[in-house]
Amino acid sequence: MFDLTVLDWTIVTISAIAIGFSKAGLPNLIIFVVTLMMIVFPAKESVGILLPMLLVGDLFAIIYYRRSVVWKHLLSLIPWSLLGIAFGYMVLIAIDSKQLEPLIGVIVLTMIGLHAIRSKFGERFNELLPDSRWFTSSMGTLGGFTTMIGNAAGGIMSIYLLVKGLPKKEFVGTSAWFFLTVNAIKFPLYMQLGLITGKSLAFNSMLIIPILLGALLGVKILPAIPQKIFQILILGLAAIGGINLLL
Repeated sequence: MFDLTVLDWTIVTISAIAIGFSKAGLPNLIIFVVTLMMIVFPAKESVGILLPMLLVGDLFAIIYYRRSVVWKHLLSLIPWSLLGIAFGYMVLIAIDSKQLEPLIGVIVLTMIGLHAIRSKFGERFNELLPDSRWFTSSMGTLGGFTTMIGNAAGGIMSIYLLVKGLPKKEFVGTSAWFFLTVNAIKFPLYMQLGLITGKSLAFNSMLIIPILLGALLGVKILPAIPQKIFQILILGLAAIGGINLLL
């Protein structure tokens, strides 16, 4: 088992709760979790440890939102996402943790920037993006690449689904099925790269309860929290983490 301090365990447990909370309806929270986990573990190791935790949250989300999915938007995205995953796989083979840290930092800050632009322009931002095959292919490829490199495709998926004009429940449900699909595809690839091991899975098993607790809290509490204030706080903390990784 990993030799963690009390502070490390606190950070990891908060991350697990945040994953569940995020899967209940606030995908941008994962950006914060990505930066938190790299406080405790090296960059490549943290990517592998995080994936099974995300899969637990994905399973909860698809069970809870099982009737809220728009398959046509999901199926059109998956082939391009596979291409992005392939690109990300080749990058992970070629670089080490020290080289991965600034790359994930750039991805995190880019996702935050896209979210800020979207928030500023509102519906006009959606109208400016082309509802075409080019848009689907670029979002799918970028989403696949960013999720493979650092489990950080939440911002890409949010923009894609918002442009499609999905209501909130369909938004969350379709997003849940997308991430369950790509994360399941990534699992054997991460094992082949040595990012997921028996040791890391044993560690993950200790965090299932905090993840489910976070999901239940999200279902009950999230609707009562002012989303704008909460997202500003989370994105601000994630930006600090992203800058730290970059530098």
